[in-house]
Amino acid sequence: MTSRIDPVRYVVVGTGWRAQFFFRLARAFPDRLRLAGVVSRDSARAAEVAECWGTVGVTTLDEALEACPADFVIAAVPWPQTPGLIRQLVEAGRPVLAETPPAPDLDALHELWDDVGASSLVQVAEQYPRYPDVAAARAVIEAGLIGEVDDVHVASTHMYHAMAIMRNLLGVGLTDATVTATVSQHRLVDPLTPDGWTDDETPQEVSLMRAHIGFPGGQTGLYEFWDNQWWNPVRQDRLAVRGSKGEIVDGRVSFMDGPRTVVDVPLVRRHTGAGLNLEGQDLDHISLGADVVYRNQWPDGRLSDDEIATAGLLESTGLWARGEQPPPYPLEQGAHDWALALACDRSAEQGQTVQLGVQPWM
Repeated sequence: MTSRIDPVRYVVVGTGWRAQFFFRLARAFPDRLRLAGVVSRDSARAAEVAECWGTVGVTTLDEALEACPADFVIAAVPWPQTPGLIRQLVEAGRPVLAETPPAPDLDALHELWDDVGASSLVQVAEQYPRYPDVAAARAVIEAGLIGEVDDVHVASTHMYHAMAIMRNLLGVGLTDATVTATVSQHRLVDPLTPDGWTDDETPQEVSLMRAHIGFPGGQTGLYEFWDNQWWNPVRQDRLAVRGSKGEIVDGRVSFMDGPRTVVDVPLVRRHTGAGLNLEGQDLDHISLGADVVYRNQWPDGRLSDDEIATAGLLESTGLWARGEQPPPYPLEQGAHDWALALACDRSAEQGQTVQLGVQPWM
């Protein structure tokens, strides 16, 4: 990977948990990503972050736009504050990358679209289709090995992220959908949370949402999510992609390779740094047999899959803002993911099938 002569530059509004990802990636790859400034309403916090990450810390958006030259601004603030910040940035003519979701509910999402949709200045920080395993599955689909894909099962991440994965692998755009969702209660241990290990092996009551999503072209999606599934190590991630000639299930690809020949091949992740390998801990590539179907474009960063996906999204957003690449994930895509997720909630609450219906961005 060659170094960029001019790294993409961004300002982050917010200093919370998710903002830290954007800070760390700029430090890890200063030749490709540059943290131009940080905005926090708390002057002490702004100064603390500026000193820690070697950037400019200010307390207002106007200060940031004047003092911190950047290709785009990241809105990494709580849901209720996001739409207002997006409007401010669009009014100032600035490209913006909005954290997910871009508005707290469907009404706010519609209002936001009415106000800024035509500007084409808003991208959404939806990194999940860029996850290495998802990108590898996409490459297998595009190679035609499993034929025409018409069913995807996602049981790993929640709501709008899962919808983004599902639509990406199905190749479904901004279409209507029929949603049937249920929520059931179960007993499950919860040994690990964002705060660390609980040292508690007592099963707790948790919720499980299951949703069946049907699209007009005949494609179907199955969404499952357990409470705290991101962290709970006794609930494994599941991804199944089924096509007319084969399927991808939990990292294995089965497909027809001739009239009487069925091939079953694992997707293999090459991780360096294990045993006597001295290259350092890193994801190198994902292969299917002799073919590399995914290669890490952020080597030597010692990054998690989420960080790899986020780094790619940040760079693509900067290059889009400069007019050098297509938009990475426009507002209409992020809005559609959220609208589908909200339809799942609505179906479960009402106890009946619901129709997504026509949305303004469609």
